Amino acid sequence: MAEAERIIGTPDPPEDSGERASAPAPRTGRGRRIAVLFAVAAFAYALDLGSKLLVVAKLEHHAPIQLAGDLLELHAIRNPGAAFGFGAAFTIIFTVIAVAVIVVIIRLSRKLYSFPWAVALGLLLGGALGNLTDRIFRAPGVFQGEVVDFIAPRGFAVFNLADSAIVCGGILIVLLSFRGLDPDGTVHKD
Repeated sequence: MAEAERIIGTPDPPEDSGERASAPAPRTGRGRRIAVLFAVAAFAYALDLGSKLLVVAKLEHHAPIQLAGDLLELHAIRNPGAAFGFGAAFTIIFTVIAVAVIVVIIRLSRKLYSFPWAVALGLLLGGALGNLTDRIFRAPGVFQGEVVDFIAPRGFAVFNLADSAIVCGGILIVLLSFRGLDPDGTVHKD
């Protein structure tokens, strides 16, 4: 196809237009972007899972560990709700939401041509998988498990690395949207 375009060429625009006609750039690299998405997701998931295993083994049922004076402590808690302990009675709903987010990200990955979007979606996917793992495999039961939270800044809610990945991915998506960059790699000006 590229060889035929080189031989045939593209017609020049009319002389009065003042612009050269340009064909849209071919979309390449979707496979690499998908690989980035899943690599970022795997990295975020592995960090979250590893940190929670360590926290449960070494910190749960022990006194909190103070870091940076009293600005930050590591304090293991189990959270049945969403962020900030909101919605403790709706654990099953948060589980369904996490599954829906994962499905949407996987479906969206088929149209992914943007490296920054791949990173953002990878962070969301890894974070959602991390907290979903807790909801499936931790007590009190399947799809009702409590999420292990342990990062406790002074004056703020206790959270985990999956929560951090989700927030960072969400912030990146907002920034990309404000810049007009779509997941398919197109840029639009509003």
